Amino acid sequence: MDWDDLKVFMAVARAGSLRAASRVLRVNNTTVSRRIRRFEAWLGARLFDRKPGGYAITAAGEEILAAARRIEAEVQGVERRVLGRDARLGGDIKFTAPDSALLGLLMPDLVAFMDRYPEVTLEVDMSLETANLSAREADVALRATTRPPEHLIGRKVARIAQAPYATPDYLAGHDLVADPGAARWIGWSDRVSHPDWVRAGPLPDTPVRGRIPSDVCQREAAKAGAGIALLPCYLGDTDSALVRVPPGLTLGNHEYWLLTHRDLLATARLRTFWDYMLEVMKRRKPLIEGLRPRPEG
Repeated sequence: MDWDDLKVFMAVARAGSLRAASRVLRVNNTTVSRRIRRFEAWLGARLFDRKPGGYAITAAGEEILAAARRIEAEVQGVERRVLGRDARLGGDIKFTAPDSALLGLLMPDLVAFMDRYPEVTLEVDMSLETANLSAREADVALRATTRPPEHLIGRKVARIAQAPYATPDYLAGHDLVADPGAARWIGWSDRVSHPDWVRAGPLPDTPVRGRIPSDVCQREAAKAGAGIALLPCYLGDTDSALVRVPPGLTLGNHEYWLLTHRDLLATARLRTFWDYMLEVMKRRKPLIEGLRPRPEG
């Protein structure tokens, strides 16, 4: 049985005519008539008596109508239960963001969201890749980029400011003006002592030492006295063990974008999480953009 045929049959039974049913279904009279004839042929029974005043339902039609109403009630009940669960914000949400943003910026806000909506299971993934969002392995992503993928929808939420950081003791032991070569940058995956990012930065004569491809790990290395780390300001400015290297100017040309799939925002829990994260990033924006520096050491 075709559920669409059943819906057409119910519309005619309730309306009493093809014309009235076609208006309800938003199709033409011919389509309604054809669907009724096909449904009667499939059942092998006449469902309506065609009269000048309209369509009168037969005894066989009354029997089918009673069964159809039970099916309709079950379907509507399922829809209400699903929508009700969604309205209560139950279900899963997968959020992905870089480790530095999760550990140094957003974790208190994510915990607050889980406390506010206890029926939501929030799965957090530490990743820099946009591919997992494209493959629908995540619902919402925070990504550092200047060119978000065109097939996703997103909002630019902040410019990412960076600055060089070190401990006060490290700066006291190294004269960056008289002898910049005696100090060390903490490196990423660099194979040369003066990579492009060093030569273009505020300390072009200071060489790289080590390879630590993680903002969070670089912060810990800088705190341990390994050298100078180029960190997002939200990591450096919030750590009391570190200070910005004088003159304390910010760098960086990346932006944070909040990204998702267009169709997912029709889901109540995801729309709520999306709006919540936009508000979080609005509050965090001054810190991300380096507008709340701690005093220099």
